[in-house]
Amino acid sequence: MESELKDMNSNPPSSKEERPLLKSESDLAAAIEELDKKFAPYARTDLYGTMGLGPFPVMEKIKLAVSMVTLVPVRFILAMSILLLYYLICRIFTLFSAPYRGAEEEEEEGGVVVQEDYAHMGGWRRTVIVRCGRFLSRVLLFVFGFYWIHESRRVRDSAMDSNPKTSSAEIDQKGEDEEEPERPGAIVSNHVSYLDILYHMSASFPSFVAKRSVGKLPLVGLISKCLGCVYVQREAKSPDFKGVSGTVNERVREALRNKSAPTIMLFPEGTTTNGDYLLTFKTGAFLAGTPVLPVILKYPYERFSAAWDTISGARHILFLLCQFVNHLEVIRLPVYYPSQEEKDDPKLYASNVRKLMATEGNLILSDLGLGDKRIYHATLNGLFCKS
Repeated sequence: MESELKDMNSNPPSSKEERPLLKSESDLAAAIEELDKKFAPYARTDLYGTMGLGPFPVMEKIKLAVSMVTLVPVRFILAMSILLLYYLICRIFTLFSAPYRGAEEEEEEGGVVVQEDYAHMGGWRRTVIVRCGRFLSRVLLFVFGFYWIHESRRVRDSAMDSNPKTSSAEIDQKGEDEEEPERPGAIVSNHVSYLDILYHMSASFPSFVAKRSVGKLPLVGLISKCLGCVYVQREAKSPDFKGVSGTVNERVREALRNKSAPTIMLFPEGTTTNGDYLLTFKTGAFLAGTPVLPVILKYPYERFSAAWDTISGARHILFLLCQFVNHLEVIRLPVYYPSQEEKDDPKLYASNVRKLMATEGNLILSDLGLGDKRIYHATLNGLFCKS
C-alpha cells in the first residue's frame, strides 16, 4: 500500500490516469489471447480482430470509409431488390397452390405443428421457382463480391478411401460420366457462414433445417417454404418430442426413395466455425444409413474473414459489403456409400465422413461444440463490457 502511494505521489496526474488504462488494455488482450487458444475453432484471426472491433490500421479505416459511401449503398439496394424479386416470383408461382403438408408433430406444450412447403409441388411452376432461385442466389453472391467461385471435384482417391469396397473400375466409370449411380439421401457440409446457404441454393437448391420462426418471417418465410425447409423446435427437451434428428431422418429417407422430393442439406456440426476446424458431427444426417454427398467450403481472405463468429450479424454484413472482392473455394467429394457396419452405427458413419472431409479439406478436427461456443461468446462479451 505504501509503495502504491509513493508511485501515485511521484507521478504527474496524466501518468497517474494513463497507467491503469494501459494495464487494463494489456490484461484484456492477454485474456482474449488465452480464450482464443482455448476456443480456437471460433476465434477470428483476420485484420478486424475479435468481435470485429479492431483495432484498425489507418489505411483500413480509410478503405472502410470510402466503401461505406460507395459500395455499401449500391450493394444493399441490389441485394434487397433481388430478395424482393425472388419473393414476388415465389408468391406468383405458388398462387392457387396448396402447400404440401407433412406429418403432424406435437410440441412440448401440447400443440400440433404441420410441416408445410412448396418444394413437393411439381410441374413447370416448380421448375421456374428452382431455376430462378439458383440463378438469383448466384447473382446475390456476385453482388456480395464473390465474382469467381473456384470449385474442384474429388473422384478417384476420395471415393476409394471412403469405401474400400468400391472398385477402381466403378470409380473410373464415375469419373468418365460425372454422374453418381444412386442419389444421396442428404448433402453434408461444413458450416462457416450464412453465405453457405446462398452457395448451396445456387448449386443444388436443397432444403435446409430451420427454426419454426423462420417460416413466419416476411419475405424469407415464403422462400424457405419454396426451398422445402424442415422446421424444428431446437429447444424442445421432452422425450416424446420428435426433435431435429427424427424429423431429419424422415426427410432423408424420403429423398432417397422419392426422386421428386427435395434433397436436404445438413450442417452436421450444428454451428459455424472460423473455417479452419471441423467440429464433432451430429448423427441426424446419418441415422437413415443412406449415402451422403460431402461438400467442403473454404473462404480465403486477406483482410476480412467471411466466417460468422464472435461478431454481430449487422457488423458482419456491413464489413462484408465493404470488401470489393471476396473469395470462396468449394471441394465436392464423391457420394459416400456407408458400409454395413456404418449403417448399424451412425456415430461411426458420422465420424468416418468427418475424418474424410477433414483430410480432403485440410481442416483441423476439434471436439468442441455449440455449448463451448456459447461459453466463449459469453466470456468475450463479459470482458468487453468490463473494459
